[in-house]
Amino acid sequence: MENLEQNDSNDGATTGHPGSPSGWRLIFQRTNGLRSGWRLLLFAVFFFVALQLLLIAAIRLRLPLPTSRSVLAPATAITQEVASILATFVAVLLMAWIERRSVSDYGLPWRAAFRGRFWQGSIWGIAAFSITILLIAALKGFSLGHVALSGRALVQQSLLWALVFVLVGIWEESFFRGYALITLADGIGFWPAACVLSAFFGCTHLSNGGEGWSGIPQIFLISMLFCLTLRRTGNLWFAVGMHAGWDYAETYLFSAPDSGTVSPGTLLHSAFHGPRWLTGGTVGPEGSVFSVLVLLAAMLLFARLYPPREDADRVTP
Repeated sequence: MENLEQNDSNDGATTGHPGSPSGWRLIFQRTNGLRSGWRLLLFAVFFFVALQLLLIAAIRLRLPLPTSRSVLAPATAITQEVASILATFVAVLLMAWIERRSVSDYGLPWRAAFRGRFWQGSIWGIAAFSITILLIAALKGFSLGHVALSGRALVQQSLLWALVFVLVGIWEESFFRGYALITLADGIGFWPAACVLSAFFGCTHLSNGGEGWSGIPQIFLISMLFCLTLRRTGNLWFAVGMHAGWDYAETYLFSAPDSGTVSPGTLLHSAFHGPRWLTGGTVGPEGSVFSVLVLLAAMLLFARLYPPREDADRVTP
């Protein structure tokens, strides 16, 4: 696989090299194909066209779709996330064909699906968010309330929400830190690409109904942590697990607002009270100063426990 730290300017896309593009072709091409920016644009076009077609099909089939940005329910979330995953897969499949590569080269090798790295990440995600909540609670900013579910509803909602956030993890990681990160890194280097896409990832959350700027630093940091896990483990399955675990703990286990979104059918009737810097206010715990501190600590701990790989320039092991 090509080196992730290799820039377009070093790919032999200069005149004087045998077989190099020249003239106006330099705008679009380098020695071994399209420049990364044009590939990203193609990927985005393929994704959005496929997503629109899938959503039209979902409407025709009368499948449940989100109708409010302030409420998230399992049935509507599953439809939306499955459509997004399928659209991403279609876009990746087309780009893999154009680039003559394997779909597994873009960060999610299916041979590694739901194996050790995924479960390690899930534990990290649940633990990191639980620590955040405990720190908020220690300063009287959170109370558990009482359990809202029992019996069959408890089992059903626990499984449904787990499925929802596994799907969320698969989609957001494959889209933002799969093809997009790997391709942009091919043009400008891995960590510059990680910073650009993490900032973009944070800004996309502003479209959520209750999100605010106070939550963006946390979203940026957790995205950078996911990029670090890709760099250190070789694929995105740890990130998928951690993403799912964090969201599951936030939305279901502790029944907290997620990007300002509140959800029915969660485990607790919990409550937040106190200043915005402590609780995150209407944004939820991701706007809390403790969320940022916990993620910084998690990044340092992960970097220590998962040392750089000898083949760190390769995405998949």
